[in-house]
Amino acid sequence: MGITRIMLIFKIFLPEQWKVFTKDGRTRGAPVDISDGYIHFSKASQLMETMSKHFSDYEDLVLAACKTEKFSTDLKWEPSRRGQDFPHLYRELLMADIEWHTNLKKKNGHYSLPEGVNEII
Repeated sequence: MGITRIMLIFKIFLPEQWKVFTKDGRTRGAPVDISDGYIHFSKASQLMETMSKHFSDYEDLVLAACKTEKFSTDLKWEPSRRGQDFPHLYRELLMADIEWHTNLKKKNGHYSLPEGVNEII
């Protein structure tokens, strides 16, 4: 019998967005997500570039991890930066979808991912 691997994907929140999300228990995402019609996620290997490209002006972020298996057909893998496939969620994100989260703080002008962040669990 083979080993079943579960994939994690990651959503980056500004602290105020996270606060509203935890209060409401659901979110349609950031303004860019709402405008695009889906919630943007990244694989672990895409996180540093995503933070650099879209979050470099912020000192604090919240990183949330979700298992792809929770999203069924609402999750689509679509090409974005340099043709890389990125996960896009075509429904609201629920607090029940979150496996874990952590606060990220910029140090010396850069973010560091927590030890052990990877795509497969």
